[in-house]
Amino acid sequence: MGESAKPQPTLELVAARAGVSRATVSRVVNGSTKVSAEVNEQVNKAIAELKYVPNRAARSLANGRTNSIALVIPENAAKFFSDPYFATVIQGAAMYLADTEFTLTLLIATEADPAKTGRYLRGGNVDGALILSHHSDDRSYVELAGSLPMVFGGRPMSNESGELHVVDVDNVAAATTATRTILESGRSRVATIAGPQNMGAGQDRLQGWREALEPVGLATDLIEYGDFTPPGGEAAMISLLERGVDIDGIFIASAQMAFGALKILHERGIRVPEDISITTVDNDSYAQSASPPLTTIEQPAERQGAMMAQLLVTLIAGGQVPERTIINTVLIKRGSH
Repeated sequence: MGESAKPQPTLELVAARAGVSRATVSRVVNGSTKVSAEVNEQVNKAIAELKYVPNRAARSLANGRTNSIALVIPENAAKFFSDPYFATVIQGAAMYLADTEFTLTLLIATEADPAKTGRYLRGGNVDGALILSHHSDDRSYVELAGSLPMVFGGRPMSNESGELHVVDVDNVAAATTATRTILESGRSRVATIAGPQNMGAGQDRLQGWREALEPVGLATDLIEYGDFTPPGGEAAMISLLERGVDIDGIFIASAQMAFGALKILHERGIRVPEDISITTVDNDSYAQSASPPLTTIEQPAERQGAMMAQLLVTLIAGGQVPERTIINTVLIKRGSH
């Protein structure tokens, strides 16, 4: 007869090898800080010698946790991979979670079947979710917030479910500051290329542009809309120029759209900032590599991701967190205004 298979190492075997109790081994495996460095070393040595693998599935069943967090981005794949904002937020969240028991699962929720993502989140696969780039037609995530710990990156458009937890910048103030920067350079016919109006950031930045112009009696009807992408900025810039209105300044609601708008202005022989002053939001690669480099409002996306993750971990543990956390922004002055 062949040699019988060796039994899988257990907590009891590890405890016997290390000369400690089963409870002590359990504390070490679960990362407890109540174990001395010497005992911790003994237990980890025994774990290595016996090739013990903690049964994380059993641990999850015992405490009702999956130790998994979803980061949901309701955008198509092309938008996700082309926007540096998403990568920076993900990096911030992942860096924070690296020192915890939680694993980050990325979900790109396509328009083809948004309900599929909702079923996954409701199915007990994760302990909580981070929702980024929320649109008004993604109402299912807002509704889900009542039954699953969730933190939103950016203001959701609706709040039917009551208490929501949001980490955001003050987009109204950011747009107001950026627009006033144009006015301070002596410009008086200031247009805007606004973002999507089914997103909180799109609405708030349009409001901030208006709040800069209205108190000084300037017109607020020079508006075109884009989708926060370079092609969207190109199309909006063409529409703005086709109005035939003399414009000497533009606040553009994202650096990607400003990058696209600059391309059209260069093609038309319109100089920036000599003929038209431009300011925007996002201090990303688009803002920095534009010609000229863009004066912009920097929103710390990496810090936003880390803060979102921190608040969600607190919620999962049963703690209290504020409904709205606002992160400060900074005006970065460059050559476009």
